[in-house]
Amino acid sequence: MKIAIPSTEKGALEDDVDLHFGKAATYTIYDSETEEVEVMENTSVHVGGKGFPHELLVKAGVDIVLCSGVGQKIVDLLNKNDIDIFVGADGTVQEAIDSWRSGKLYRAGSVNVNKDRGFGLTQHSL
Repeated sequence: MKIAIPSTEKGALEDDVDLHFGKAATYTIYDSETEEVEVMENTSVHVGGKGFPHELLVKAGVDIVLCSGVGQKIVDLLNKNDIDIFVGADGTVQEAIDSWRSGKLYRAGSVNVNKDRGFGLTQHSL
């Protein structure tokens, strides 16, 4: 399962979770089966490139996104492409993955996006 986390600067497990999904410098992609890490540069229109962030993640075969918080539009776009999104991540990319594994992040939905930017009622559990 491929998990993408918007990351600052050069990406990787030690990098910080970027608080702005669309303008993140990179997306760190962690494969939970092989434990391989890939860093993908954000080349979307939000940073002067082409296309949209969700299209990059779809092409990369991402199954899950972990982030701090997002708006309803990106939730809808990711869900439409069968990508689950969890909010409430902070700290490093590794800490975000650990929080998701331990059920501390929340599945994004209309209850917990936009205003609260990341916290709500539907908690993830393994």
